[in-house]
Amino acid sequence: MSQMLNDSVRVELSVGFIGLGKMGLPMALNYLKADIGDLRVTGRSRDRAADALEAGAIWIATPRQLADACSIIIIMVPDLPQVEELLFGPDAVSSSSSSVTVVVCSSVSPVGIREIAERLTTATSGRMTIVDAPVSGGTEGAVSGTLSIMVGGDPHSVEAVRPVLATFGTPVHLGPLGSGDIAKACNQLIVAATISAIGEASVIAERSGLDLAALLSLLEGGYAGSRVLEAKKQRIIDGDYAPTGIARYMGKDLGFAAAAAAATDTATPLLDVLRKSFDGLVSAGLGDLDLAVVHRYIQSLPRD
Repeated sequence: MSQMLNDSVRVELSVGFIGLGKMGLPMALNYLKADIGDLRVTGRSRDRAADALEAGAIWIATPRQLADACSIIIIMVPDLPQVEELLFGPDAVSSSSSSVTVVVCSSVSPVGIREIAERLTTATSGRMTIVDAPVSGGTEGAVSGTLSIMVGGDPHSVEAVRPVLATFGTPVHLGPLGSGDIAKACNQLIVAATISAIGEASVIAERSGLDLAALLSLLEGGYAGSRVLEAKKQRIIDGDYAPTGIARYMGKDLGFAAAAAAATDTATPLLDVLRKSFDGLVSAGLGDLDLAVVHRYIQSLPRD
């Protein structure tokens, strides 16, 4: 059964964070603002950690040393290969002799995260375990501390990391390890469908001579209204595709949704179309731009 997690007790924690990018940095800063424990960070570049260090974080040279110093490590990197390198590569987390709960907030394969967790538990004789906790809400949610956090893992491990996750937004425990990433795949199916519909409708409206700004503002108040429309409306109007949520990552996440559908023998007529569309968008060279670039991609397509 799903369990809402809430932060009702002040605790003193020693937490590590790896992945101070567009999502990870504001998450780390919100943890520091909550003042429930120390934060130690590491990464490829100390310069990228400058804002976190200025806010009170402590720089650690390697993932192994981070694990030596922390009982919880948050990882927010693009995909499983980067997670695997941090856990098992040179000076990796798994080479520490400490007991650590690793929280993977990246959107990754549910099957892959279970395999890596089993490998980590074996390599550390059970000292280390993994919780998957992908997030939704974009950079806006990361900055405001209002992310939706989809959590999978054993109850004891989830409870241990609950106070940390609560500084990022609203965590909900959905089941065993991998459940968070299945939930994120479902989330991304809905987001992809929504942004695609908004992009397509916007092109039809523009070419029909409508005032796009007026239309999208009007739609926000009806059944077509959504968080996606709220967040991406102005970007579509302005043609501003500077990345906040990178479009090519959606293709990755839709692949995870397809794998979950296959495992559950679920027909996916909409998902199949969305995967083809996002594959086309990436092939057109638009994959490193914001999700709102679906609008430009639709504009570029010939009518069959």
